[in-house]
Amino acid sequence: MYELTVREHCMIAHSFNGAVFGPAQKLHGATYVVDATFHRDSLDTDGLVVDIGLAGEALKAVLAEINYQNLDELPAFAGVNTTTEYLAGWIHGRVVERARDGGLGPNADGLTALTVRLGESHVAWASYSAPIGR
Repeated sequence: MYELTVREHCMIAHSFNGAVFGPAQKLHGATYVVDATFHRDSLDTDGLVVDIGLAGEALKAVLAEINYQNLDELPAFAGVNTTTEYLAGWIHGRVVERARDGGLGPNADGLTALTVRLGESHVAWASYSAPIGR
C-alpha cells in the first residue's frame, strides 16, 4: 500500500455538553495539526498516489470552513460534541466529497482509503480511517 500525506492546521473554539468533559464544558480553544493520508494499492501511471498540490488545496479548503470559528455557532455542528474524534470523521467526509467531485484530479480514481489525523497536542491525537469507495 502506498500513502501520501499532506498537513495543515486550524484553530477553533468550542464547548462540550456532559459532565465527562469537566472544565471543557466551558468555551475553550484548540489548535489542531491535521494530516490527511491518502492510500492507494499501486501508483498511477505517473508514479503518484494523488496530486500532492490538489490534496493540500482540498484539505486547506475543508479546514477553511471551520478555521477561526466557534463551532458551537455553526449549524453543521448543532447539538454535537465536536470532539477531536468527531472532527476527524467530519473532515474525512468533507475531503472524500471533494475527491468524488473531482477536486483531487483524475488520478484520485485509484485511491482506496483516507486517514485523517488531528493532533491536539504533542501527547494527544485522534484519527479516522475509512475506505473511500467510489
